[in-house]
Amino acid sequence: MNFVADEGIDRPIVESLRQEGHTIWYIAEMSPSISDEEVLHLANEQQADLLTSDKDFGELVFRQGQATQGLCCCDCMAYRHRRRRRYS
Repeated sequence: MNFVADEGIDRPIVESLRQEGHTIWYIAEMSPSISDEEVLHLANEQQADLLTSDKDFGELVFRQGQATQGLCCCDCMAYRHRRRRRYS
């Protein structure tokens, strides 16, 4: 699958998806601090699902009706907490 990962997504998540063979455009590597609209445009341009922890994308997609291939809101804090517990 193709994903655009917003810069709020932790790098270990991105690396794990890459290791599983997914194509990831990672905003933190490409263009940190670009607008949410630009991130959404890139996801649409690449026909990729958007991975984000930023709830503002829900506003753009659902309330303003901007198109998207797919949207996955991730709770990265929960991921970090589980990961820390596993390695403690």
